Amino acid sequence: MPRWSHQLSRSRQLSLGLLLVLLQGVSALLGSPVSAAEASAAQASSPRQRPNVLLLVADDAAFGDVPWGGGNAAMPNLESLAEEGVAFGSFHTSPVCSPTRASMLTGNDPIDVGLGAFDYAIYPPTKGRPGYEGYLTRNTVSVAELLRDAGYRTLMVGKWHLGGPGHGGWGPRDWGFERSYGILAGGANHWNQKVFLPSPNNPEHQQLMAQRILPDEPWYEDGQQVQRSVGLYSDDLFTSKLISYLEEGRGSGRPFFAYLAFTSPHSPLQVPPVLIERYIDYFYTHGYQGLKRLRYEAQKRSGLIAADAPFPDQSHNWLLQQWSALSEEQKQREARAMATYTAMLEYQDQSIGRVLNYLRETGQLENTLIIYLSDNGPEGMDTEGPGANPDLARWVSENFSQDPADLGRGNTFIEMGRNWANASNGVLQWWKWYLAEGGVRTPMVLRPPRGYDLSQRGGIRQAYVNVKDLPITILDYSRVPLPAGRYRDRTIVTPTGVSMRPYLEGRADAVRSEQQWVVSDIFGNSSIVAGRYKASRQSRAMFGDGQWRLFDIQADPGETQPLNASEPGRLTRLIGLYESYAKAKGIGPVADHWSPWQGYLKELPKPALAPLPVPLSR
Repeated sequence: MPRWSHQLSRSRQLSLGLLLVLLQGVSALLGSPVSAAEASAAQASSPRQRPNVLLLVADDAAFGDVPWGGGNAAMPNLESLAEEGVAFGSFHTSPVCSPTRASMLTGNDPIDVGLGAFDYAIYPPTKGRPGYEGYLTRNTVSVAELLRDAGYRTLMVGKWHLGGPGHGGWGPRDWGFERSYGILAGGANHWNQKVFLPSPNNPEHQQLMAQRILPDEPWYEDGQQVQRSVGLYSDDLFTSKLISYLEEGRGSGRPFFAYLAFTSPHSPLQVPPVLIERYIDYFYTHGYQGLKRLRYEAQKRSGLIAADAPFPDQSHNWLLQQWSALSEEQKQREARAMATYTAMLEYQDQSIGRVLNYLRETGQLENTLIIYLSDNGPEGMDTEGPGANPDLARWVSENFSQDPADLGRGNTFIEMGRNWANASNGVLQWWKWYLAEGGVRTPMVLRPPRGYDLSQRGGIRQAYVNVKDLPITILDYSRVPLPAGRYRDRTIVTPTGVSMRPYLEGRADAVRSEQQWVVSDIFGNSSIVAGRYKASRQSRAMFGDGQWRLFDIQADPGETQPLNASEPGRLTRLIGLYESYAKAKGIGPVADHWSPWQGYLKELPKPALAPLPVPLSR
């Protein structure tokens, strides 16, 4: 990553200071004051001002998709933010989107606020139990509510996926966002108002599908249902709407909290077709295994992972295909899919650039805390093969074009699939839905506002960070206190997120101590992370063996070398902490034969994990 950000930042400061002096001199000569707009464009904001906050969330982007991860998409705007701030190599989320978003906006664990379940795949025995509602519950407070109460303008555009009409729970307006626009569901067509997937529980959807009519996805603005413009790409819709919200309140004197939740690069893979073609040959040439190795090598060179981090031997993972075993037609089809996905990342970066350009031209960029992240690992869902969802396969084959000439358009439905998802992660194994690092370790960049310390600009930090630490960090920079126990008329669960700011400013050696461990549990998969160590188990229905494994995820991010035999005491200790947590939170066991994609299985699949050298006996 380039190291010239210090000099560039310094020269910008000097130039802005000189420009301010010149403007003030001209003002004095003419006898008229400099306008507020001129002053704000010429002078970086004082650190005594509360900073603006811009939260940018990619949907299902991989650890290796960013430039320093070996990614292939042109992403100059994100790279610039990383040069001016800091990128993280051990940022962790939940393995699916809505639990991540719950933690990201509250600082709580998902199980504490209704998102111990994923609304698309709730384990039947947990339905109706506290913590498994499938939407954000009212025993918490969102960062938007607290910032609004502190005088911030609160704006949200894009994908909500935390509840609202038709989903149970409440929409953005009820959680503190003064302006909001987008969808409540987990995804949608990128070009029109059609649904991402029809709901089996919605009689209207079933009636329309029987007539071969695609149902519409409801879109909302400020809590009211609206029509979405057809033929405009989702990134353009969201970006334009956010800029309009920012502009309408620019003269208010209030700082803003703006949350831009892209639906890209979430499937269906769609993007302006002009961007796709130039990526196809690269993916055709290198294939799955070539791409994974290339990204692994790039991650070592950039410092995203340790130079001696082992490359995973995936010969045991029978779910993955060899590129050489594909037919010519299959290779062409797969290369087009990955090229489309990559073009979505490029277009997303262009959209981020539009927001940054607006803030720069209006003099608001310097005093803005900017955070970028992906909500989980890349989507490995397939329409065919092991683990495929039969309803998804039927939906795609019956309703969408398979013609390569339609690539990128709204009449197509393409998935990335497990092979590209695995490859795109580089050193990491597995992908979205799994608690392995490939499902939960994602890109994250933080660029603090000007005037706030940062011990080192540019480069990559390896401290473990959890997504629930982000809202606490935002409140810390904004100087807004976190209530304890109650918010207004609500009893709330105390958040367990911590602020990253002491670490960023060089006042702490880590974001979280080993005693500030983090538990994740969903779909019958479980993990606990304490410092650099992680204990985890993968359910048998999801191609695991149900056994606990211990890894040093700092030295071995690919989880290739279980430490069960060499560190039995540590593993036992972590399992004990997990079990105490699970009992306190009401986390129950999930049947071995339940799959989040296919329900109860008649036969368990063969494990796709390397067997433990020494089985753990407990």
